[in-house]
Amino acid sequence: MIEPGLTSFAAIVLAGGQATRLGGADKATIEVRGRSLLEHALDTVIDAAEVVVVGQQVPTERPVTFVVEDPQYGGPVAGLLTGRDSLLREFPWLAVIAVDMPFVSAATIRRMHEAAVGHDGAVLVDPGLRRQLAFIVDSARLAEVEPDREGRYGHPVSTLLDKLDLVAVPALGREHRDIDSWKDLRDLGDEEEA
Repeated sequence: MIEPGLTSFAAIVLAGGQATRLGGADKATIEVRGRSLLEHALDTVIDAAEVVVVGQQVPTERPVTFVVEDPQYGGPVAGLLTGRDSLLREFPWLAVIAVDMPFVSAATIRRMHEAAVGHDGAVLVDPGLRRQLAFIVDSARLAEVEPDREGRYGHPVSTLLDKLDLVAVPALGREHRDIDSWKDLRDLGDEEEA
């Protein structure tokens, strides 16, 4: 369990995958509000002591470690655990965010962090209470529920999260919005103009 006041954590940005609904475009480089999705994600985890980006390497201003999930295109569980295994040192606490959530902020991470005290972690939920790919998790508890190497392939993160005591943190405003398709991107642009 996490202790109150603990602030040292690592972050894993999930930027891999094939983006089939985006025609195979590299999500990390797609721009929203004049900045790439990866730049938005790195701003979100600005408080992290170390950051691993699971995806193809692209230029960044912030020093991060890039890795490709093992097995490649193995899905978010494979990406999360490959990212965790690539950290240079162990952290009691991991923040995990999908690269395609440009409205999650450092304040969102802090809210989840505060909510997670006394639990295995916290997860952002949308207005329908569906879990989003933005969460904080206790590293030791994650290690207790992780599958073996073969069990990492092709599974949604919910297969891990369902085994943990996670506090639901309601999204504020558009924090829960993600970009899975060109339509999602257009819709965000239309909202900005409205």
